[in-house]
Amino acid sequence: MIYHFLAPLASEYSVLNVLRYVTFRGLMAALIALTFSFVFGPRLIRALRAGQVRQPVSQYAPETHTGKTGTPTMGGVLILSCLLGSVLLSADLSNFYVLVTLGVIVGFGAIGGVDDYLKVTRGNNAGLSARSKIIMQTLVAGIAATVLYVQPDFDTSLSVPFLKDFNPELGWLYVPFAIVVVVGASNAVNLTDGLDGLAIGPVMTTAATYAILAYCTGHAKISAYLLIPSIPGTSELAIICAAMATASLGFLWFNTYPAQMFMGDVGSLPLGGALGIVAVITKNELVLAVAGAVFVVEALSVIIQVASFKMRGKRIFRMAPIHHHFELSGWPEPLIIVRAWIISVICALMTLATLKLR
Repeated sequence: MIYHFLAPLASEYSVLNVLRYVTFRGLMAALIALTFSFVFGPRLIRALRAGQVRQPVSQYAPETHTGKTGTPTMGGVLILSCLLGSVLLSADLSNFYVLVTLGVIVGFGAIGGVDDYLKVTRGNNAGLSARSKIIMQTLVAGIAATVLYVQPDFDTSLSVPFLKDFNPELGWLYVPFAIVVVVGASNAVNLTDGLDGLAIGPVMTTAATYAILAYCTGHAKISAYLLIPSIPGTSELAIICAAMATASLGFLWFNTYPAQMFMGDVGSLPLGGALGIVAVITKNELVLAVAGAVFVVEALSVIIQVASFKMRGKRIFRMAPIHHHFELSGWPEPLIIVRAWIISVICALMTLATLKLR
């Protein structure tokens, strides 16, 4: 809104020309989201405690998690509020890609909110069924993917890192492919959210990485130099990613071990969905597996565990997702978390390196 109200006045007040630059508005959005987080975080914690918004510890979690009983949940409301508020103030809301991304964030946030609400009111971890969540996520992602697909200038080819001349055309198959990317990213972040600060750290690094990727994709000269797809308008997504990174950073202040509040599905589902849809729009779907490698490993550990138990009657890990396996192996919770952050930073750097190696 700041952009729409003040940018037209740039011809009269030259100082307002800075609003025409995505880099400036990205930094502005980042600072606004971070400030909002620090201001409203303590207030939200008090409100959640007063309202008894607490999710019981899962019966499938390690015994060490019993000490987390009573910690407020649905802290993802803070992330979404700060993210959406800063984007509404800083971004170009007439940008098609911004609207699609915001639609995915709000849609997945609503699904996560309903799931958390049911868990809190029922006093157990029986929120929405897995089937119901997948169906609703697929619906939201499907609408977004279809809206993108019907755009006359939208590229439905697949950009493959390291293979400049190999860009398979998916055609209408791009819609189900995009759905898998968005829904998969959403649930991968959700599965990772099992320790204090474990998921939010990699969300920060991945969001920051995609802020750079989105800016490069939307900049004609930079994209031509790097030999990556040039998609006009995607640079505005850098503002969303920057706000996501700092909104997550602000939340981490309250979520770091020992957590004062948990994110809940209202935070993890939309954050993963946002990363997925930005990856789709900027044609960086495959490198999401590198930038978000921590999420990929967590999701794969669950898939492998379930498949092994059904096929062989044996478990591969002591408990899945894999962070619980490390817990039961004697690793202290902070050790698991910080090492995951370190791996996430390394993966972010590897992802950015692919820009030049393409």
